[in-house]
Amino acid sequence: MTDKNIEGMSANAALRLEFAVIGLGILALFMIFQPFSLTVFSIGCGLVVLAALANNLLPLAEPGTPARTIVFAATIVALIFCTALIVAIVAAYLYGLAFLKTAAGRFITGRPCPAVLAAPARLGACRRRCDLVVSGVSHGKEELGHVC
Repeated sequence: MTDKNIEGMSANAALRLEFAVIGLGILALFMIFQPFSLTVFSIGCGLVVLAALANNLLPLAEPGTPARTIVFAATIVALIFCTALIVAIVAAYLYGLAFLKTAAGRFITGRPCPAVLAAPARLGACRRRCDLVVSGVSHGKEELGHVC
């Protein structure tokens, strides 16, 4: 059987697919370890996850594999990547809602300390044990001008 009689990908197309998947991983690593731009680093972080998922296409990179099979597998890889991306974004958002407060005494949702609302002229009106935020560090002390 010669290469011209093979249904699906040719040997050259299979080799190009292998090089593309491996090259994507190498490019992602270069983007992560470059010292110039945080934007390029961020893109590289997402790309390295995509390259890791794309490695699942390597067993299909053989002569004779139909293009439809590769497209189907690539679609599954893309759906897994998008699902992981959505889960990560939602988890980061919920983490911010649950644990992060600003130094102005407001939650991320924008609710100020109830005692400060009752007596805005006297910040010391609230004497509950709350977290004092100084330079982003929570000290857990009862002091004036704290964050509830």
